[in-house]
Amino acid sequence: MAADALAELAKRRGFFFGSNGAYGGTAGFYTFGPQGAALKRNVEDAWRDRFTIREGNREIEAPTIMPEAVFEASGHLEGFDDMLVECPECGESHRADHLVEDATDVEDAEALPGEEVAELIADNDIACPACGTPLAGEPVEAFNLMFATDIGPGDAQPGYLRPETAQGIFVEFPRLKEYARGNLPFGITQIGPAYRNEISPRGGLLRLREFTQAELEQFIDPEEDEPPLDRVRDVEVRLYPATEQEADDGDYLNTTVGEAVDEGVIGSPWVGYYLGVAQEWYERVGVDTDRFRFRQHLAGERAHYAADCWDAESEVDGDWIEIAGFAYRGDYDLSKHDEYGDDAFTVFKRYDEPKTVERATVDPDMSVLGPEFGGDAAAVAEALEALAERDPDAFDGETVAVDVNGETREVDADVANFAVEEVTESGEHITPHVVEPSFGVGRTVQTLLAHAYSEDEVDGEERTYLSLEPEVAPQDAAVFPLVTNDDRLTALADEVAADLRAAGLAVAYDDSGSIGRRYRRQDEVGTPFCVTVDRDGIEGDGPDTVTLRERDSAAQVRIPVAELADELTALREGEPFASVADRYDAVDTDVETAGN
Repeated sequence: MAADALAELAKRRGFFFGSNGAYGGTAGFYTFGPQGAALKRNVEDAWRDRFTIREGNREIEAPTIMPEAVFEASGHLEGFDDMLVECPECGESHRADHLVEDATDVEDAEALPGEEVAELIADNDIACPACGTPLAGEPVEAFNLMFATDIGPGDAQPGYLRPETAQGIFVEFPRLKEYARGNLPFGITQIGPAYRNEISPRGGLLRLREFTQAELEQFIDPEEDEPPLDRVRDVEVRLYPATEQEADDGDYLNTTVGEAVDEGVIGSPWVGYYLGVAQEWYERVGVDTDRFRFRQHLAGERAHYAADCWDAESEVDGDWIEIAGFAYRGDYDLSKHDEYGDDAFTVFKRYDEPKTVERATVDPDMSVLGPEFGGDAAAVAEALEALAERDPDAFDGETVAVDVNGETREVDADVANFAVEEVTESGEHITPHVVEPSFGVGRTVQTLLAHAYSEDEVDGEERTYLSLEPEVAPQDAAVFPLVTNDDRLTALADEVAADLRAAGLAVAYDDSGSIGRRYRRQDEVGTPFCVTVDRDGIEGDGPDTVTLRERDSAAQVRIPVAELADELTALREGEPFASVADRYDAVDTDVETAGN
């Protein structure tokens, strides 16, 4: 399916469209229409069910604006950049690595140094997409993607719109660990908006300035905690390891999660576990597994803190796009916030039995340090304590030297009062490691639409339909009276729609045009089931019945009205239509071409 066809369908049928059209539009911002908002919400609910509820995790909702100090600690102020090249003629800014990828066989230009990207622009005669001016010789510069703002009036505190939801979890770790009673492992999830000031937004929902993330931060003890790998050991995955990407004849590795972890292809068992969980979840919500893979990050694109990192990628319109990332982040995040923040980002790990250990201590004589070092006396005392813990042998001489504020200060050993004592410890403070599955919700929505788009022929008529899974489809069902000039049919159709809604089902009601045309409208927005109220269902001595039609096959069965809500609920929860159809009579009458 071509990207323009999907964009046209998405706009026409109310899935998504560019925002602020009345004012010329704003690049990088999209509005989800009624169908798209419902689809997006169902994707989020399905993710929440799998990664929060079924994993026993807890969900939070943190602010989208955070103070500058958070992003100084996290490294976003210095390192959250994309490569920008500006046209000298028209002034348009472009993502330099994207220009290279579009014009060459280079797949991951983002992983290359800026200087090399500039050389590729020159060597391949790449020009400005807006005006055609050659960009050879133009500098490729780093552009920070965060949106800056002020918190409060007047002499305001600088802040930023969060570029990821993860930091809202990390900064609240000191309180979140209390809710977990300090017991590892535990996971915290969050679904919400993030913001990146993209240089050149493109591709519909694929690269936005405001987008939705669904993230899990799994906090673990790296020495003891192991994932429940057996749950996904036999899950089949298609992997694209770094070694295969770098080989001239590289190919996919079709294997199982267990084999990939055992053979070291996936370095972290925790990452392997979540790849298996994600594979099953993507299949559940309707991603075409023939157009899906897990690609390992190359060394140049892997974040410096990530020991192992894989992306879930889907094929959309001939291109592979990242729709989720899985990273073993180590203790980088919590260590950074522990260093910059005013709280403890560690947990107390209790030993099975108390241990007696030798510990080096100092008890500096402040009556000597004060007169000798003045305002630096406290800093000298802290430096002595740190040195005793780090290098006890430094106190063997008559004097001991420490660095304070860039100067070397010498202290008599007897003034430091160094000693080695035996202490009994019941545990130790450790910094947890973090495993992070991070999902792009909008990209998942676009993938589902692209993979669900289908065309076929019903009764000699071509149709377009979205083969969305019932769990994520915007509507569970649509209800039609076969004709509108029969008060009995319209009254029963109104009653059926109301009863289904009362049962918690999302139901559309349509009485406009021929029944075949109404089916086509619902097919095109992915409604999995249509309910038609016709005269055959209300005439006779038995209970009232309706015709239930399944979208993909266009098969129809007659079902009692009293059983309809329960059957539709079962279908939405995953029961195959064939199982339901076996319990009822098939409908041979062709109602698709009936008119009003």
